[in-house]
Amino acid sequence: MYIIAGLGNPGKEYTGTRHNVGYDTMDYLAEKYNVIMNKLKFNSVYGETNINGEKVMLVKPVTYMNRSGIAIQEIINFYKIPLENLIVIYDDIDIPVGALRIRPNGSPGTHNGMKSITAHVGGGNFPRVRIGIGRNPDMDLADYVLQKFSVADKEKINLIMEKAAEAAVEIISKGTDSAMQKYNIKTVD
Repeated sequence: MYIIAGLGNPGKEYTGTRHNVGYDTMDYLAEKYNVIMNKLKFNSVYGETNINGEKVMLVKPVTYMNRSGIAIQEIINFYKIPLENLIVIYDDIDIPVGALRIRPNGSPGTHNGMKSITAHVGGGNFPRVRIGIGRNPDMDLADYVLQKFSVADKEKINLIMEKAAEAAVEIISKGTDSAMQKYNIKTVD
């Protein structure tokens, strides 16, 4: 069994913001696999499907970004899922808009949602799919990540979210190394 978790914040005021690209990617995956994300348990909204013969939970924690680890820990503990079967998709200010980085494990970096997850699950030994949202040095970080995308950036992000979804499926089907070779994207033009 696998978990693909997309990070974001619940609530209409956060819809379409830079910080919610993980949620938006889950919506794309749910649509692609005809999954109804209507189950509410484990501090998450989720749905289930099969990908390449594996049971997969598509998960959106509803704990708010900075407490994402609470939800993920509950699911992992309940189903006794090994950490390497957790795939987390989230925004990353440290890579440019339109970039995609897949890694087999690592530190949470500056991302508070990832800090929460690694603290709650006991480390960072799980694949992650990072969607570049860039940064604006002239803006407060919190204001920037809660801002909606410009029209030009939205086009790039829509394409990258599709690639992020495909990368998560590739991790399940063929492994993280294969996903890294196919989907690590420096920028989309």
